[in-house]
Amino acid sequence: MIRRYTDQPVPRAMIEALLEAAISAPSPHNRQPWRFAVVTGEARAKLAQAMGDQLRRDLAADSMAADVIERDVARSYQRITSAQAGILGCLTMGDMDVYPDARRNAAERWMAGQAVAAALQNVLLRAGELGLGACWMCAPLFCPGLVAATLDLPADWEPQALITVGYPADEGKARGRKPLADVAMWIEV
Repeated sequence: MIRRYTDQPVPRAMIEALLEAAISAPSPHNRQPWRFAVVTGEARAKLAQAMGDQLRRDLAADSMAADVIERDVARSYQRITSAQAGILGCLTMGDMDVYPDARRNAAERWMAGQAVAAALQNVLLRAGELGLGACWMCAPLFCPGLVAATLDLPADWEPQALITVGYPADEGKARGRKPLADVAMWIEV
């Protein structure tokens, strides 16, 4: 994952290529419950400020030290504003099935969320193919209403994750992964 970007603009055609990759993801019933808001220009700072203010309130409520809070808020602000674009992946239940019971409605919501995640994974993969850096930020899940209001999103768009996009300023930092043996099993009977 890349968290530092150059100030080189990302051409709109490349952002559109990322979105085309996103919409090729699988989805339940082929309903395509994803929506995307491309955040550029001053909207990046507006979003980063609003999310940072919420992060500050949340961490203060957790009784974290003020200096730790400010470092975390500054890091988040920098990640969002240094990227030339952000792709906010949102979920809509507008076209999904509705059932008479809570169990199946909950499953339908999970399926829609999985589809949005698959679409955003495609964005990450395509970004790498195009020589762009990208980073998945789940922070919008902690303040979806605030994100929606800040960006004036349609009422049925539920923010899920922000993918920051730009030309990498460095190679990023490799993240360790658990060994395959710890996360997979073979079932043969």
